[in-house]
Amino acid sequence: MENILELTKENIQQVVDASMEQVIVLAFWASQSPESLTLMQTLESLSQQQNGRFVLAKVNCETEMEIANYFQIQNLPTTLVLHEGKPVDGFAGVQDAAQITEMLDKHLPAQWQLKLNQARVFLSEQNAIGALPLLKEAYAEQAIAEIALALADVYLSLGALEDAKVLLDSVGLADQDSYYQSLKAKLALALDAADTPEIRKLQADFEQSPNDMATLLDLAKALHQAKRNDEALELLFTPLQQDVAALDGKVKGLFLEILTALGQGNTLANQYRRKLYTLLY
Repeated sequence: MENILELTKENIQQVVDASMEQVIVLAFWASQSPESLTLMQTLESLSQQQNGRFVLAKVNCETEMEIANYFQIQNLPTTLVLHEGKPVDGFAGVQDAAQITEMLDKHLPAQWQLKLNQARVFLSEQNAIGALPLLKEAYAEQAIAEIALALADVYLSLGALEDAKVLLDSVGLADQDSYYQSLKAKLALALDAADTPEIRKLQADFEQSPNDMATLLDLAKALHQAKRNDEALELLFTPLQQDVAALDGKVKGLFLEILTALGQGNTLANQYRRKLYTLLY
């Protein structure tokens, strides 16, 4: 449904049905009322700013008298908040944007809830990439288990095992429900799959020759390919602490390549980028 629409006899049932899940702001106005025009501009601006938190349904009382009579509108302009099929709040006359926002905040979902709901739509469509930025923003606003689990699910589907593990470890005992248990099982399976014979051999070789930088590079590359980036970066950072130019700069070069591959917004990459800056500066 559009964020701003004209309410008519033809679509009123659709709008009332929509109010069962979303807040609808009914704005009763008439072109002969200058106050109405002023209020409509304020409400339209708020609707655009709120980005889908509510639907603004404008009722032109000059053409839709039946609707105005049904809601027993006595004065113009009048604004009603419709939720679950019935008016739950409202005011007559004109109010400024701050007053209207204060009223609406009593009834509207928080921004994080809206983003979580939008992300769940993407997840139902198997679109983890679309859900990721919404969930990251929602979690930054409200770091609760409900969002953490959804975000961990996305990270698992994208192979970001370290990020998924951090989120799952942050979930308290009270929130460790069946969804949490299923995600923990997925993580365990993914980690087992990432423990390849090649990695085990390289780990054994490196344990035998801990100063062999060529083997260290091969092991770090294999860990990165297996999405075990936390281990790869820690492995590379250890010799960098002793010599930033280790192996003619190849260790730092691979370290930076992995950071670049993880991207600017990755928590792990940001953590190790700061560590490297500490060594350099």
